[in-house]
Amino acid sequence: MSEALVTLTDASVRFGDLVIVDAINLTVSRGDIVTVIGPNGAGKTTLIKAVLGLQPISTGTLTRAPGLRTGYVPQHIQFQPTLPLTVKRFMSLTGAAPAACREALERTSVAHLYNASIHHLSGGEMQRLLIARALVREPDLLVLDEPAQGVDVNGQAALYDLIRTLRDTLNCGVIMISHDLHLVMAATDKVLCLNQHVCCSGYPEQVSNDPAFVELFGRHVAESVAVYHHHHNHRHDLHGDVVGHHHGHGDHHHDHPSHDAKARDHHAPH
Repeated sequence: MSEALVTLTDASVRFGDLVIVDAINLTVSRGDIVTVIGPNGAGKTTLIKAVLGLQPISTGTLTRAPGLRTGYVPQHIQFQPTLPLTVKRFMSLTGAAPAACREALERTSVAHLYNASIHHLSGGEMQRLLIARALVREPDLLVLDEPAQGVDVNGQAALYDLIRTLRDTLNCGVIMISHDLHLVMAATDKVLCLNQHVCCSGYPEQVSNDPAFVELFGRHVAESVAVYHHHHNHRHDLHGDVVGHHHGHGDHHHDHPSHDAKARDHHAPH
């Protein structure tokens, strides 16, 4: 049994009479990649802020592993366009040693941008920089809010590959929010579909066939997601090009989680 990093039990967040998230049960364990999906206004960001301890819960309980270190990649980060700021300087603001900053940038494949201005980075490079900043703390739990926003579809696939690689090499847990349903279904271990409450959760293929998912996203989306998940058995390099295309296995055996994990490991980047 892998170590539970954070657990929400019957957790709700209310602002006055307004229920933002209601009666959430969620566990993120070491080695998990859990993706939270759902419509706008479903409470997704509130949920992960509760996981981080940034948003107090109104009822229920939050249990965190003793000494839990978290790394957070927020959805929005604003930089003053007139403020000169290099990648090196931005990373130094974490307070970490230069060597640790360089190592984190190498893990996210942007160390070559060490002396570049952050204002000149592409969307994908900026996301990799923000992930590197979160890695400096050597987190047990990596928390990402829309990590692929502002990135083209090939870059998105490469980012999800990176997140899987980080999970493998750092042996951390990951919880993220995403709108990219097709990519998520190929990239995640577990999906939690949120609309104030948990509509459905489980393996991607189970969730995409769940009546609650179909009701929320529509039958056309549900069917296309299920097909995409079944066939997306390759991975992408930094530029989004397909590498190492494997034939002969989709995630067919969702009634056998151990096989499912092995299938994912087989096409995770090394």
